Order: sequence, then structure tokens, then C-alpha cells
Amino acid sequence: MAFSDFSERPRSLGPTLLLALAALIGLFILGWIVYLPFRIDVPIGHMAILITKTGKDIKNTDEIAPDASFKGVQREVLTEGRYFKNPFYWDWEVVPQAEIENGKLGVLVSLTGDELPYGEFLARLDQDGQPITKGIMPDVLRPGRYPVHPYLYGVEIHDPVTIPAGSRGVVTNLAGKFPEDPNQLLVKEGERGVQPKPLDSGTYYINPYVTSISLVDCRSQRYNLAENKDMGFPSKDGFWVSLDGIIEFRIDPKKVAEVYVAYNDDSNGDRVDDEIISKIITPNARSFCRLEGSNGLGREFISGITRKVFQENFQKAMKRECEPRGVEIIQALITRINPPQQIAQPVREREIAKQQEKQYREQILQQKAEQQVAIQGELVKQRQSLVKAEQDVVKLTTEAMQKQAVAVTGAQQRKGVAVFNLQAAEDQVSAILARGKAEADVVTFQNQAEAAGWKRSVEAFDGNGMQYSQYVLFEKLAGAYHRIMVNTADSPLMKIFEPSMETSKPQAAGR
Repeated sequence: MAFSDFSERPRSLGPTLLLALAALIGLFILGWIVYLPFRIDVPIGHMAILITKTGKDIKNTDEIAPDASFKGVQREVLTEGRYFKNPFYWDWEVVPQAEIENGKLGVLVSLTGDELPYGEFLARLDQDGQPITKGIMPDVLRPGRYPVHPYLYGVEIHDPVTIPAGSRGVVTNLAGKFPEDPNQLLVKEGERGVQPKPLDSGTYYINPYVTSISLVDCRSQRYNLAENKDMGFPSKDGFWVSLDGIIEFRIDPKKVAEVYVAYNDDSNGDRVDDEIISKIITPNARSFCRLEGSNGLGREFISGITRKVFQENFQKAMKRECEPRGVEIIQALITRINPPQQIAQPVREREIAKQQEKQYREQILQQKAEQQVAIQGELVKQRQSLVKAEQDVVKLTTEAMQKQAVAVTGAQQRKGVAVFNLQAAEDQVSAILARGKAEADVVTFQNQAEAAGWKRSVEAFDGNGMQYSQYVLFEKLAGAYHRIMVNTADSPLMKIFEPSMETSKPQAAGR
């Protein structure tokens, strides 16, 4: 029984586990169904606009709910992330955020608030910078992504203003307080109107409804006086003299705003170069040519002197008249003056003759100059030869003096060697003489000693030198014969020496 009870117990738990598991799954599904309506997932680059379903009603003049206690669209928005709201009280709308691309700017337009007074278009802001009226917001949005509430603001995309190199931007304030003196070309800084300080080259992110920037080219430009075909003047003698010229000019960057206001025409947009040419350069050039040119005769404008003076005065006059108006004259050149043909030919021939005469004189002067140059060249060569000869003399003299000094030094050295050798020879002679004298003295002493011995030996023979010589002879020979005749002692030959030997013995003993 015990075993059967134990085996039957799992069978009784099976339906219970299934019911528990089903209940758990049901609870999970129910929780998930309840969880989903409460969850608000705002992906990247989007935002959620909250809308309350309950609360007080807004006024008919309100476009949006003042706060969460009123029904309608709320000012608060939810950025990227996960949020939870009760769907019975809240509704929401996920929309993309406002994105400003690179190289663009955004202008916000307030869609809520009071109406603006007549003549105003910028929204009025409170202390926190929030609009209290409808209208254009003064600030701009740079490239990026912004959670702009579409029920509060509209976003307009515009291009920034790029001022290229060599140009300036004339600033015109479209909003702000009106100037104190409306009759001035330029207003004070911050007032409505053209500002005196232009902008340098660069990129500016400005609100086009608040500030207008007009690009004015300040690089140098050229204008040909002959474009209108009427540049000329009547000469003093009544001939019409036409001319061509080139004027290079540019707008002074410091006065660009003043020039723009004074001479710009709306039909040309921001360009003012045509107005400068037509209103400043051409009238002043024509006025100078007619006033200055009418003071001279027609033939005078053919010669180079009059043309040169006319040219110099023309450039000075153009600078004097244009630069105070903000136009800088870089150069004003008269390239050609066309006198009347009635006087041009004879004057031209006379000028040609003068030029030829001048050319011949110049050739003569040139030949004289070449002659002087040749003479100077020969003189230079002569001076060079003299200098070279002097250099050679100095060189040879220096070499001779050096050789002489070397020879003298060598002779002095050889003389010193000879003197030293002479002294050495004299010392050697003295040594030889001393040595010879010593040897002679030795020989003399030896001879004296030997002579003294001989003298005493002779005295032993009673002064008979003959006997002493015989004795010496016999003494020298006796020993030799005795060795030779050792075996012949008794021979009759030995008896020959006996008398001498007998007589020599006592004498020897007496010695």
C-alpha cells in the first residue's frame, strides 16, 4: 500500500502544475497587454508630443495648453528614450526632430502668443527668452538636430551668407529702433538701417529677417574710356580730339557702406560698379578732358610733352575727385589721343623729322660715347699692363731678395761649418803634435836610456867600444852556435870561440 500511494502522488499533481503554468502565462500575457499601452518608445532623432485627455478646457484664443491641468497639446516634449504614461489620461505623438543640414541654418517662427503690433515682425521675448507673441525669433539654429515643438514653432531653412575674399558685406539692420536722424545715409550701431562697419570675408550665420548683408566687390576693376565712343573734347582751335584710356579703380573697403548707400540701384542688386562708372568715373573723366583739353591746340596733343602733361594731370584729377567719394583710383592712363586728320599728317611728318634728327644726334652721341668707351678700355688695358709689369717687378725683386737671403744664410752656415772644421783641424794638429812630441820624447828617453846603458857597458870594457861590440856579437852568436854545435862541443870548430868565451866570463862577472 505504501508503494502504491507513492506512485500515485505525481499523477494527482499533474493537472495542478498545468493550471499553475497556464495561470502564470495568462498573467504574463495580461501584464504585457497592460504594459504595452503605458510604454512610450522614442527612437533616435525623434521626440514625443504629449497630449492630455482630461482637465480644463483651453481658451479659444489659445493654440496650446498652458500646463498639464488643461486638455490639449502640452509644451513639454519627450526626447529619445523610454517613458511610461497612463493611456487613459495621456496621448502622444512621435515625430521627427528638426534637423539642420550642414551648410544651412534654421529660423524659428513662434506660432503662439499675442499678435504683434503693426510694422513689427520679431517675436517679443520674456526674461527667460521665451516668446510671448507670435513672430520670427531673432536667433538662428546652426547645423544639428533640435527637439523643436512643431505646435509652438515653425522652422525655415536658409543659407548662411558667405562673403568671398576681396569683398565686403554691407550690413543693414531690418529690425531694431528707428534712427534718431532719418536723413543720414548711415545709422548708428544697433539702429535700423545700414551700419557703418562692414563685414570682412567669411561665413556668417545670421537671421535673414533681422539682418541683410549685401556683397560688394572691393577688388580692382578696369574701365575702358572708349566703350561709349564719345570720350573726347574740342581743342582750342576748334578740332575734335578723341581719346582712349583705361581707368583701374576699386571701392575703398573703409567706405564701402557709404558708397553702397549712395550709389546702389535696386535694379542691379548688390552690384555698384556700374553705378560708380556711370555716376562718378565717366562724368569726372569727361569733365576733365573737355576743360583741360580745350586749353590746347589740336597739334599740341600729337607731341609727347603735351600728352605726358595731359596724362599726369588726368590721373591727379581723377584721384582728387573720386577718392573722397569712396572710389580709389589705382591708375588712370590715356592710351591713345586721336587728333584731327587735317593736322595730324603734317604734324606727324614734322614729328617724324624731329625724331629722326633726335635719333641722328643720339647716334652721334652714341658713337662718341663708344669712342670714349674704347679709349677708356685701352686706358684700362694700359693700366692693367702697367699694374701687371709692376707686379712682375715686385715679384722678381721679392724672389731675388728671397734667393739672396737664402744664399747669404747658406754662406753663413757654410762659413760657420768651415770655422768649426778649422778649429777642429787646429785641435787635431795640436793633438797630433802633442802625440808626436810625446812619442818623440818617449823615443828620446828610450834612446837616452839605451845610450846610457851602452855607455856603462862600454865603460865596463875600459871605454873600448870595439871590444864591447865584439862582446855583443859573440854573445848573440855564441848561444846559437852552441845549440847548433851541441854535439860538436869537442870539435875543433868550437875551439875557435874559446878565447873569447874565456875572456868574456870575468868581464861579464865584473859587470
